[in-house]
Amino acid sequence: MSATVKDVMTTRVVAVRKGAPYKDIAILLTQYRVSAFPVLDDDGTVIGVVSEADLLCKEALTAAMGGRPARPGPYHDDFARAAAVTAADLMTTPPVTITPGDPVTSAARLMYNTGVKRLPVVSENGHLAGIISRADVLSVYGRPDGEIGQEITKNVIVNEFQAGPDCFTVTVKDGIVTLEGRAETVRQGRDILAAAWRVEGVVSVRDRLTYPDEM
Repeated sequence: MSATVKDVMTTRVVAVRKGAPYKDIAILLTQYRVSAFPVLDDDGTVIGVVSEADLLCKEALTAAMGGRPARPGPYHDDFARAAAVTAADLMTTPPVTITPGDPVTSAARLMYNTGVKRLPVVSENGHLAGIISRADVLSVYGRPDGEIGQEITKNVIVNEFQAGPDCFTVTVKDGIVTLEGRAETVRQGRDILAAAWRVEGVVSVRDRLTYPDEM
């Protein structure tokens, strides 16, 4: 069974309230050696994320303005951020979040598509439940080869496709699966390969199957 976000997420999360001042956020980022914090409202709902990039943006823009206050104009939003002093003003919103029941693969896809390093994990009411990082996502690849092979043989080949365990040979080395044997149909072979790809911890699948039209 594929891992879900709740299986790998961190539940002890450092977050900041929307009124947290710039200086406190900078200190916490350094203290905990993380790149971003979820921002919570008074009810504990995740309303944004404040990151090192957000703090650096303020620092850079303030320096470029020579310490002058924000002014209206075509770059009003940037200048407003330069004048920001709290998490609510600095944060990126809406936050990119995920739920505990989502597959780890969904978290990986979301991180890739949005370019973020970590995702706040939220409950149905939007409250913070944990956080999942790139390292958490990659942790599924630490699964033992033998365990991967057993799942493919038992859950995929025998249970899902109702084939005899001796019909196929499953070899796993460093997460790379090699499937050998004779498929009853081309469709069956392709479906087994696809199902093997979805098994947690699989890095790659090598097709060494023999198909009916090759006989």
